[in-house]
Amino acid sequence: MKEFFNYLEFTEEIIEDIDTQIENLGSCKIPSPLKHNQNCFVTDDHKITLRVNYTYLKENLRQNKDVPSLELAGPRPYIYFDPSKAKVGIVTCGGLCPGINDVIRSIVMTLYYSYGVKKIIGFKYGLQGFIPKYGHEIIELNPEVVKDIHTMGGTFLGTSRGHQSIEEIVDTLERLNIQILFMIGGDGTFKAAYKIKEEITKRNLKIAVITIPKTIDNDIWLVSKTFGFDTAVQYACEAIRCAHTEAIAVPNGIGLVKLMGRHSGFIAAAATLATKEVNFCLIPEIDFDLEGEKGLLAELERRLERRKHAVIVVAEGAGQKYVQKDPPEYDPSGNIKLGDIGKFLKENIIKYFKNKNKEVIIRYIDPSYIIRSVPANVEDRIYCGFLGQYAVHAALAGKTGIMISYLNDQFVHIPIKEAIKRRKQINLNSRFWLSVLESTGQGILKN
Repeated sequence: MKEFFNYLEFTEEIIEDIDTQIENLGSCKIPSPLKHNQNCFVTDDHKITLRVNYTYLKENLRQNKDVPSLELAGPRPYIYFDPSKAKVGIVTCGGLCPGINDVIRSIVMTLYYSYGVKKIIGFKYGLQGFIPKYGHEIIELNPEVVKDIHTMGGTFLGTSRGHQSIEEIVDTLERLNIQILFMIGGDGTFKAAYKIKEEITKRNLKIAVITIPKTIDNDIWLVSKTFGFDTAVQYACEAIRCAHTEAIAVPNGIGLVKLMGRHSGFIAAAATLATKEVNFCLIPEIDFDLEGEKGLLAELERRLERRKHAVIVVAEGAGQKYVQKDPPEYDPSGNIKLGDIGKFLKENIIKYFKNKNKEVIIRYIDPSYIIRSVPANVEDRIYCGFLGQYAVHAALAGKTGIMISYLNDQFVHIPIKEAIKRRKQINLNSRFWLSVLESTGQGILKN
């Protein structure tokens, strides 16, 4: 799985388009209060190069061109903010995901115990928490308040979707004298964070904006793996095993599992590889036909004739050409509302075999809300702890407009503007996806 997590397709066009320059609020002149060995500190000169293919690297060396490098995350020997005076805000936005509370706890504990920052507040219910008209309370955070939140799913601070006034958000930051803002969220949150940072710059304020990537779909660009993904795959596997058990218990049994993945099918594909019980894995990155000799229904019929049972896993964003409303509808965050591909497949499978006078028994499982609401597993919990710690180190050093990323086996700083340029998806020519095809034995499902 390590090859999969580290795999990002860096073409020459993409490499040339990446700006790795990190913005700083000013010079770091305050000695760090961390009692670490000097070897534990890093400076802005510590870089790691992006992994690129050999041909591109060779050509760059021939032309004496540098391969883009990323600033290494970690504690700095000197910091920008005075911890005794700094005031910090934390907000969580978007959908739920295992591990959010672990990140909140890690940020608070590192601020409080490592740096001595005592003024920490949490904004309730996402960006609504900044807007006075909603009347949401502000929570004072300290180790006692957050000590057990990692045992709970969801987000201790609450969340919301939808656009809010950037000007009003920054007004609140000014009014409350916030010097550092941590934003935990996905693509929509990052876009808002970038606008907040731009408004802060416009007003010549010294406020750091640090983001931590949160998306259960694992689709954020320039991040090897997002937190919550491991937990999601683990619970997805349980749903698949249940579907398989139901399918083999009856003649012509079909287990149908719908998993999360609006634009990227990483959860569906990884769970397919992990269980070895899936016969068809449908993801947003590749189209499929329903009807026809090579379509899904005909392939499913042949599978039942051979083995008397089948398991289908479908990502929620797959096959939207069949279920997308015209004109499309949008949620409060501006995302297109997806049609229910799971329900559509169930109904059409039943209809297909009924027209052929063949009896099938289909069990449909959608564990999405269960998966996204559970506490993080052990691996995600450790990962979230690191993310929170590295976010604090970056913030106290005066970094701003950045995302804390795990990329090429290292924690690094990525400009927010780069993270929102594109979306990470499965490369259909990768060893990872080819392994999925080999595991399921499915064809291309296209006529």
